[in-house]
Amino acid sequence: MIGPVSPGPGREDYDAIVVGSGITGGWAAKELTEAGLRTLVLEAGPMIVPERDYVEHVPPYRMPYRGWNDRKALKAEQPIQKECYACDEMGRKFFVNDNENPYTVPDDAPFLWIRGRQVGGRSIMWARQSYRLSDLDFEANARDGVGVDWPIRYADLAPWYDKVEAFVGVSGQPEGLPQLPDGHFLPPMQMTCVEETVRDAIARRFGATRRMTIGRTAVLTRDHNGRSACHYCGPCHRGCSTRSYFSSLSATLPAAEATGRMTLRPDSVVHSVIWDADKGRVTGVRVIDRASHEALEFFGRVVFLGASALESTRILLHSTSPDFPDGLANSSGALGRYLMDHTMSTGAKATFRGWEAYTYTGERPNGIYIPRFRNVTEPAADFIRGYGYQGWSTRKGWSRGLDEPGFGADYKRRLTEPGPWELELGAFGECLPREDNFVELDAEQTDAWGIPTLRIQCTWGENERLMMQDSAERAAEMLEAGGGSDVELLTDLTAPGLTIHEMGTARMGRDPATSVLNGFNQTWDIPNLFVIDGAAMASSACQNPSLTYMALTARACAYAVDAHNRGEL
Repeated sequence: MIGPVSPGPGREDYDAIVVGSGITGGWAAKELTEAGLRTLVLEAGPMIVPERDYVEHVPPYRMPYRGWNDRKALKAEQPIQKECYACDEMGRKFFVNDNENPYTVPDDAPFLWIRGRQVGGRSIMWARQSYRLSDLDFEANARDGVGVDWPIRYADLAPWYDKVEAFVGVSGQPEGLPQLPDGHFLPPMQMTCVEETVRDAIARRFGATRRMTIGRTAVLTRDHNGRSACHYCGPCHRGCSTRSYFSSLSATLPAAEATGRMTLRPDSVVHSVIWDADKGRVTGVRVIDRASHEALEFFGRVVFLGASALESTRILLHSTSPDFPDGLANSSGALGRYLMDHTMSTGAKATFRGWEAYTYTGERPNGIYIPRFRNVTEPAADFIRGYGYQGWSTRKGWSRGLDEPGFGADYKRRLTEPGPWELELGAFGECLPREDNFVELDAEQTDAWGIPTLRIQCTWGENERLMMQDSAERAAEMLEAGGGSDVELLTDLTAPGLTIHEMGTARMGRDPATSVLNGFNQTWDIPNLFVIDGAAMASSACQNPSLTYMALTARACAYAVDAHNRGEL
């Protein structure tokens, strides 16, 4: 059981300060405390108590609005957050109040910034898909002449992927594909009969160039590291009382607490990082207490920012001084630039007949995956990089009656029986790192704690649009090859941000003149300051990025601990 611990009176210097308690903050807390460092973890939001706050087993009929939300409250308090499917009547408590946490965008360039501020961060409601990047991804910028070259390759990160997967527990199926390296997997989840049929048809039609596999997900299929196997209840985004899916609240933070060297302070909105020009080091962070609005300072020898890509960048931009007038550790001018997200929502869906005698039980917390096949061995005609598909098959439920015509007793009875099978493929595409996608401080607007907010400028480029059009056409041909009928192309791109894979804005690189971080997530300008979340990404690839964030964090912490022990930090 994780509980908050407040620092005692007077100044206390920690070996390390970690800002954020989500995917990367939790990993930093675990790695640093297990290495012997006394570590303070600061979280902007409140404490979460699973027994009180998780609501995954509360049925909709017990909720005041039957799971359909208080529309008036959502519109008033969470107009941005409600665009995420997980911000429902039961789970909306895990999403920020948009009035307290505003930001600005141009009228013609919307960006949907989905945020969770609480102990555990967005690791409580993340989608858990966990894929390794390959050298196809790490070499892409150098090969295409876009962005800056990654300072690492797959071989540098492979042992850290191993370490993370061994602790997290990722279920999946090895496939032997160079563009999607295999990991150390727990037993895979089972495909449905329709998915198996389409998988086999794709293999027959396209050979080794395209392959459907079960998703690789951070959900346990057997007991692992003291956590229980999933029982397929379904609504994972509302919390997991059995700790069957990975979150920092269920795994890394308890590991850190077990060392006796973690101090966790929730309700701590980080204002800025403290820079000591005489020492040439950062010495701590300034905090605004979420409830009292009291200004506080905490001190440590090493600072790790893991508040999420845009929040960490916002903190750095706000940490100005005569030495860093444009933001801390920003001698390159790259801070805030090269914002990326994954394109999403294009693809296709189809109906599959002939399987009416088959159904399933439970709600599998996973789908299928088709790894990238464009620009792997042969170049595509119109675009660079590529996309992968996530998908799922279901038998339509009673809610299909919202769209189907009908009336009377026979119509109602029909809706009590499962509807036809449907399979949908949705593409996640790589976004190129472009300088004109950026964030900057908004001098005219502050949040509820008086801290300047962000102005976000981000649009899809022509490469992303061509790629996503191609993804819809290729999805349709695969569904048709699998025997699908009534094939419908999905071609409406969602706005940037809604994939919730925001990356870049403090990228790593090989040259301090063009990047903020080196290959160990360490700022070029300040040796005892690290950025460990998605801000560090030099390119986006097309795979879900959280597994890579965790591996990079574990690697960065090991590097920092060695430097700390040598007295270099």
